[in-house]
Amino acid sequence: MPGTVTKRYLILAEGRSGDPHYGKTARGVIRYAPDPAVVVVDSTRPGETLDGVPVVATVAEALGYEPTTALVGVATQGGRFPPAWRELLKACIEAGLDVENGLHEFLGDDPELAELASRHDVELRDLRRPPEGLDVPKGENLQIPAQIALTVGSDCAIGKKTVALELDLEARRRGLPSVFVPTGQTGIAIAGWGIAVDAVVADFLAGAAERLVVEGHRRGGELLFVEGQGSLAHPAYSGVTLGLIHGAAPHVFVLCHRAGSTEIEGYPSHPLPSLTQLVELHERIALPLRPARVAALALNTAHLEESHARRAIAEAAAETGLPADDPVRFGASTVLDAVLRALEAQVPPQAADH
Repeated sequence: MPGTVTKRYLILAEGRSGDPHYGKTARGVIRYAPDPAVVVVDSTRPGETLDGVPVVATVAEALGYEPTTALVGVATQGGRFPPAWRELLKACIEAGLDVENGLHEFLGDDPELAELASRHDVELRDLRRPPEGLDVPKGENLQIPAQIALTVGSDCAIGKKTVALELDLEARRRGLPSVFVPTGQTGIAIAGWGIAVDAVVADFLAGAAERLVVEGHRRGGELLFVEGQGSLAHPAYSGVTLGLIHGAAPHVFVLCHRAGSTEIEGYPSHPLPSLTQLVELHERIALPLRPARVAALALNTAHLEESHARRAIAEAAAETGLPADDPVRFGASTVLDAVLRALEAQVPPQAADH
């Protein structure tokens, strides 16, 4: 990740700064980005704080904190901007702030906003815009001399990105040449590079994932922690997961799960498979030339009291026979140790010898 502070973020989180789901971009950037978030704009929570960052009601108030870049810090229904957001965006542009946007609606394609940005000499960065020249995988994913771990999940929005970040941080604390590989808009905002794979044409999704792991290795990663997306169990978002699995070609998986969940969020008629079934599903669907095993379980226990959290972790480990922990709450050592053991135990794939 870039080490030099070049931005000071004003985070736009109107109506969502208190929401851990729809406000996850704001929270992720505050916690993990190397550049500081100095103020959050949310007219529903002025005077409060978000992870230590002050919340104000208006962009005008936020300017007193001397931000340089406005970041859209929320997810919205369908990835579109609510009408009220247009005035927020215009206020940021008119104040001379660059704007980073992770929604599916691209600011650079909006004639009025693009003209306003040009007039005020600011940059509109659409983090989800795919790069040019994407294609299908070429086999480089099986040839790079890097060990690859992919976070996968029982559902969406349960912490796959956060687990990958925590494992990368712990690995680098140990002096390992590790790189976090971002595959979504929040990860891109944190790391300063990447591809939002959910915005890529389906045929090229695996190719985009291959490009990402190759880039991660070029950035010095001998150990790559790839941010997962979607879920194989999800009726809407399983496709992005499969593309990532076959394009990133991981050696191991880390299976993420929100403790106690029994059904897909938003799809109450879709029960979750058991953890044992999910382990088997991922191992069976891995790329045939790169068989991968689930090395560990990463549980999200943020909603549980500590004693209940520890019980849930112990039960998950007993059910699957795999190491389990909550890397955010209790540290990433247990899960990282399991990943490293699994990588050491693997026989290098045949393709790597060519």
